[in-house]
Amino acid sequence: MSKQDYYEILGVDRNANDRDIKKAFRRQAMKHHPDRNPDDASAEDKFKELNEAYEVLSDAQKKAAYDQYGHEGLNQNARGGGGGFDGGFSDVFGDVFGDIFGGGGGRQRSSVQRGADLRYTMDLTLEEAVRGVDKTIKVPTLVACEPCNGSGAKKGTSAKTCGTCGGVGQVRMQQGFFSVQQTCPTCRGEGKIISDPCRSCNGQGRVEKTKTLSVKIPAGVDTGDRIRLSGEGEAGSHGGPAGDLYVQVSVREHAIFERDGRHLYCEVPISFIDAALGGEIEVPTLDGRVKLKVPAETQTGKLFRLRGKGVAPVRGGGAGDLMVKVVVETPVNLTSRQKELLREFNETTEEGHRKHSPKRHSFFDSVKKFFED
Repeated sequence: MSKQDYYEILGVDRNANDRDIKKAFRRQAMKHHPDRNPDDASAEDKFKELNEAYEVLSDAQKKAAYDQYGHEGLNQNARGGGGGFDGGFSDVFGDVFGDIFGGGGGRQRSSVQRGADLRYTMDLTLEEAVRGVDKTIKVPTLVACEPCNGSGAKKGTSAKTCGTCGGVGQVRMQQGFFSVQQTCPTCRGEGKIISDPCRSCNGQGRVEKTKTLSVKIPAGVDTGDRIRLSGEGEAGSHGGPAGDLYVQVSVREHAIFERDGRHLYCEVPISFIDAALGGEIEVPTLDGRVKLKVPAETQTGKLFRLRGKGVAPVRGGGAGDLMVKVVVETPVNLTSRQKELLREFNETTEEGHRKHSPKRHSFFDSVKKFFED
């Protein structure tokens, strides 16, 4: 077709290697493809020139003849039965652009695929999460069919290469100047056909089953942590490797403690007598009860830190702390005598409220000033 220098058409020098030639052809072909230049009548001719140049320079024998004798060397080679241009445009197109347009180039498609990963949400108590625990779970999944060993074919038989696509999984249809690849309608893209399928799995190679697994939950896990069980997901198709199972941890709310990373928090009610005079109270921890000394004149909301009574994180590090918030409880269901004593007590503190209730005094002074202003 073209008598222009093939190296000039592709835009490479004569020392270019196979990789440079293929790269140059890809770049030029994408630029001058007729589909990308619908308004350019010369695009198709330019594209054919690129294809012709690439067919020659990508073939070692043709390239050697062209380098030595030019276009005449190719004509002599063709007359001598040395090959010529017997591989059409579609062959080159499939070789270079197969990865863009979905395969081609005669490469056989593998029907072996990895199984899907699965996720299982595991609810734990706070104690289980902090200390660690062994759990038994049941997971519905797909497993390899035992009679056919996951092949899908009846025992003693095997799948055969699809005669329609030759095992590629795709068929090529010529539409004028272009060739279009489609999924093979016979094997549905598998590349193989099972003529005598296994009755247990109906040729699928996998069957549904509920697996019972033992899961070791390490100490210190928290909501959002995942534990990976390799190979315990769905079985792969046609003998492919199984996926993984991810156990997602979810820690239930606790009646007493609230967790924040390494630390635990809890509220402990105390009487106003203990708050005023001080005393010793019992505080719950995950390891049992401990004594906490409350100093005199403790106000509600005061935080006390018990070091090392929190959680040791699963990723390492020392245990956190337990933060105890004391809440002063107002007495209820008082008797007449108790109410009378409280009134007497109130009278003794009313005169010196600045001294006995400094926060109250400060607050009401601020309120008074606010309204006066």
